[in-house]
Amino acid sequence: MNDIIYAGRHTLTYSVTKHLHKNWELIYCTSGGGELIFPDRKMVYGEDSITIIPPMIPHTNRSDHGFTNIHIVLANCSFNFDGPIVLSGLKNEHLRNAFQAMFYYYSSNEQDSQLILPIYSQLVVTMLEVMINGEEKYSDIVRQITDNILKNFPDPNYDLNSALQTFSFSTEYLKRIFKQEMGMTPRQFLTQKRLENAAKNLAMGGENMNITQISRQCGFSDPLYFSKLFKSRYGVSPKNYKKESSPPQAADSDSTKIYL
Repeated sequence: MNDIIYAGRHTLTYSVTKHLHKNWELIYCTSGGGELIFPDRKMVYGEDSITIIPPMIPHTNRSDHGFTNIHIVLANCSFNFDGPIVLSGLKNEHLRNAFQAMFYYYSSNEQDSQLILPIYSQLVVTMLEVMINGEEKYSDIVRQITDNILKNFPDPNYDLNSALQTFSFSTEYLKRIFKQEMGMTPRQFLTQKRLENAAKNLAMGGENMNITQISRQCGFSDPLYFSKLFKSRYGVSPKNYKKESSPPQAADSDSTKIYL
């Protein structure tokens, strides 16, 4: 399922003549933009958009200023809609990286490529299906804020206010729209991710680190403040949480056993 039968890349291009594919085509616009012309409609796209075109639909791609893209053709695809779709303003570097990886491995002569390509194709199709089916409920700006937080929350020196100031909106507006969509402020989201990561570390090998080390690894510069927040969320101190979560050693186990 979702087998890649072709992966190509357009350097700066202004038009692609009318054509069709017997299978599904996915086009990731890496820069520029233009319009795709179908028999019954025109669809505008821009940088970081993905166009999904079902089989046997003729289309032309044109642009006044030029575009670059990576285009993938998939056989046995699991999409279940009839017309073309453009997903705009994604700003999702994971999708971009996945398209780049598919093009790289398709172009590679390495034997491992045939094992790796189906994994990437399934990943991309699943992510797109989530977006199309409405599970991607957040606006572009909120997705960008959450992505920024998820990339940086383990860093104790991460300054959320400075990060918010890099966006083209006032900080108060960003906080308001974030809370409307996420049900919490950006600061609360940041704290939640740090505490969740700390709990995972405590449960999955935290016995090898002290509370100060874990707090810093999860983005807290003050271990006392971390302990206070942790107890407020989980009802126990990090120390007791670690004791309760550590898997018991069997009587005949050796000291080098690693819990996976």
